[in-house]
Amino acid sequence: MSAESAATNMLRSQVDLLDFIDWSGVECLNYNSSHPLPNAVKQGYREDDGLNLESDADEQLLIYLPFTQVVKLHSIVVKGPEEEGPKTVKLFSNREHMGFSNVNDFPPSDKAVLSSDNLKGHPVVLKFVKFQNVRSLTIFIEDNQTGSEITKVLKIALFGTTVETTDMKGLKKIEDHQH
Repeated sequence: MSAESAATNMLRSQVDLLDFIDWSGVECLNYNSSHPLPNAVKQGYREDDGLNLESDADEQLLIYLPFTQVVKLHSIVVKGPEEEGPKTVKLFSNREHMGFSNVNDFPPSDKAVLSSDNLKGHPVVLKFVKFQNVRSLTIFIEDNQTGSEITKVLKIALFGTTVETTDMKGLKKIEDHQH
């Protein structure tokens, strides 16, 4: 099997992780309140090109997405318009409580410079080894394609698999029976 077909098979086994986002803990910093994060992430909204996530004071956005269970993250789709779409995207696995003041203090788990193909929906395949036991993902959109003041994101989709974990509460103690 060629490496390309192996990669294609791996991509096919990935699922959209939208259903595993814990919405009660989601945060987004520096967004325009008329263009909030759900426009780019939630099912139905993210498919509508008339809706988007938009930055407010400058071009940067900081998004925190906790998951309801541990996931393995394989790839990310970040769609945006050609000019105001995100350019440099840094991803941080399991890094909570980040702000603009400390986001550059930590090395990202992975970094992508988005191409025009990526902005049209072509996935960015991540360093899979860095995203094996992900409980949360912080996405730092550092700049946009043209350096303008406003960044627009049409869609963010995360693809991967859930990590099967054993529910220790569900296990019953097996009694030793002497014969």
